[in-house]
Amino acid sequence: MVALFLRSRCTNKVSQMQVLQKLQDKCSSNTNRSTYPAMYSSVVGGIILDPAMMVLPIDDHMVHRGHGVFDTAMLLDGCLYELDAHLDRFLRSAAKARIDTAPFPRDALRSILLQMTAASGCRKGSIRYWLSAGPGDFLLSSAGCPAPAFYAVVIAADYDQCRDGVRAVTTSVPMKPPLFATVKNVNYLPNVLSIMDAEDRGAFAAVWVDDQGYVAEGPMVNVAFITPDRELVLPAFDKILSGCTAKRLLALAPKLVDAGLLTAVATRNITAEDARRSVEMAFVGSGLPVLPVVEWDGNPIGDGEVGQLMMALSDLLWEDMKSGPDRIAVPYSG
Repeated sequence: MVALFLRSRCTNKVSQMQVLQKLQDKCSSNTNRSTYPAMYSSVVGGIILDPAMMVLPIDDHMVHRGHGVFDTAMLLDGCLYELDAHLDRFLRSAAKARIDTAPFPRDALRSILLQMTAASGCRKGSIRYWLSAGPGDFLLSSAGCPAPAFYAVVIAADYDQCRDGVRAVTTSVPMKPPLFATVKNVNYLPNVLSIMDAEDRGAFAAVWVDDQGYVAEGPMVNVAFITPDRELVLPAFDKILSGCTAKRLLALAPKLVDAGLLTAVATRNITAEDARRSVEMAFVGSGLPVLPVVEWDGNPIGDGEVGQLMMALSDLLWEDMKSGPDRIAVPYSG
């Protein structure tokens, strides 16, 4: 029955207008129109407001070879948070992926992202953007791609500070080697499989532990610990992605040292054994920004409750997102 259905459906030739109608019907039947209010595509050379038109060429090497990098920035109260830090990492990733950034100078990328966000009218959510080797052919080498491509999208979302704790598990999905882990690239299959592994086991997310027994990171987040001596420790960034939010947390955390709540702030290798003895634990990432972890592999972290120190760190980051110096006002019209 399935084979007959596929044969009958796949032999149909559709016109340009039929394709457009199908795409528009699909978008009208879900929440895409309100969730994705704007996209930029260098392929078409402008901002797209119709979700039905938010498409990529099938021969783009990011699509069929994974030759692309991406990054993000949170949008809160009409301001983009830490956009410059994310753009800097974005361009470092592109350089390591050997994607030509000459057609897209940093200032041009920044301007495009601000204009796209303004055109969307969205004031809360996030933006995500990609730099690809570009469309051209279906070969492995990108030598046949005439030019790189830049894509971006606004994602409308209502979010708030995380105050409830979650469960974490150690995943058996292999880690990326450092060369790929330290580049924010589109090859996210290990990340996808690790989060699916966690969900299958009733947890929010997974934690990678390397072959030497050191804690690495989560699938889209860094991991933070409060030791019994009240020291904030994050795993060193030499073999994992250097999280912009994690680095901002490290910059803000000394305020709690000055207040006598923390004794020190550090990044270093920490074994899973030592990490499990922490009194508090959290995932740290752009969309959280701090998410307390109260249980790891079925064992409580500390007393198994959301800790005061992680919430104090969360308050620092949340306040920084709302009124700190790394906010860029979006130039909305009207």
